[in-house]
Amino acid sequence: MAKAETPKAIRGTQDMLGEQVERFQHVVSTFDRVRRLYGFQRVEIPVFEATAVFARSLGETTDVVSKEMYTFEDRGGDSVTLRPEFTAGLCRAYLTEGWQQYAPLKLATHGPVFRYERPQKGRYRQFHQLDAEVIGAAEPQADVELLALADQLLYELGIADGVTLQLNTLGDAATRDAWRGALVAHFEKHRGELSEDSLARLERNPLRILDSKDPRDRPVADSAPGIDAHLTSEAGAFFEAVIKGLDAAGVAWTRNDRLVRGLDYYRHTAFEFVTDRLGAQGTVLAGGRYDGLIEALGGPHTPAVGWAAGIERLAMVIEAPEAEKLDIVVAVEDDRATARAFKDVACLRRSGLMVDIIATGSARKRYDKATKVPAKSILSYVVREGLILTGFHGDGETVDRAKRLLPIEAHPVA
Repeated sequence: MAKAETPKAIRGTQDMLGEQVERFQHVVSTFDRVRRLYGFQRVEIPVFEATAVFARSLGETTDVVSKEMYTFEDRGGDSVTLRPEFTAGLCRAYLTEGWQQYAPLKLATHGPVFRYERPQKGRYRQFHQLDAEVIGAAEPQADVELLALADQLLYELGIADGVTLQLNTLGDAATRDAWRGALVAHFEKHRGELSEDSLARLERNPLRILDSKDPRDRPVADSAPGIDAHLTSEAGAFFEAVIKGLDAAGVAWTRNDRLVRGLDYYRHTAFEFVTDRLGAQGTVLAGGRYDGLIEALGGPHTPAVGWAAGIERLAMVIEAPEAEKLDIVVAVEDDRATARAFKDVACLRRSGLMVDIIATGSARKRYDKATKVPAKSILSYVVREGLILTGFHGDGETVDRAKRLLPIEAHPVA
């Protein structure tokens, strides 16, 4: 009989162990701690949604919808999609779960997302994101609060010095329409100099030409008119309020007037936190204001702003966290002491101590194995003249605590 072939991991997925997990968990736990400081509620939403949730919100013509989504028909014949991002699902929940009554809502979540794209450094087909949103707040203070949260997260992760906040405004609807018209006129004059992708974008999404990475497009994009000449007084005042709020909060930023979002529901603030530690793919956190998204999902006009950050990318640029040590590792050097040792281990764990036990394999080698485990103390069990004897070695504070919990006197073998 032929040996069965072991299935391989799906391309673009990852299995994590050891330091990789420690880095990942450090990012998540830091995010969870910082979002509490800012009063953001933790929420959970489904990992898959009706395909229309993402098609309407992300746009039928975007690469994510047309090329990257994991979409399939379930057994009931409905089209469903694994979430490629969090915002659309959170907005759907806001509408369908009655969350409007709590607006404005400050929400935070994290978990896996899925995109069928070419795997590369820090980018996977199943990857993980942190996400923070303020839904139902039209004031620029919400943008400042969200950016301050992101800035403190990066500071707490120890990477703020190597990351730059790039900031732009997309204006209000009138601003955007006027700027779009000026951009189309500019790009039409230079059609012959644009790449094939940018020519396609010129028809459906001209703002995206501004952030094209194709060298053929850069001279035309760099000479395109900026948005500032088209800002309405209201849009200009909004951006000025965001800038003043960031300065007051001590959040450093730099203007990037070529930073855009292609979809029409984006308004006002757009931003990216960028590092030079990841090569060309340097964005570690990005977001913006999306005042028209909930309307696209069939709801009322609802202002909102949010951001997302790749956990894997953040984990790559932080310092490796110090591995957490066990409080005690238990070495059972005689099988006749096993039952007693397990009883004591249960008591220690119930009292909040982190404990592991080595009670299998060669009895003579168990203590040596215990010395190789990262732990503050070792508790050993031996049998002498029919009595189970215990011995502690290591951190005095941990030993004292354990001795108060356990009867350390000799016990007869059962």
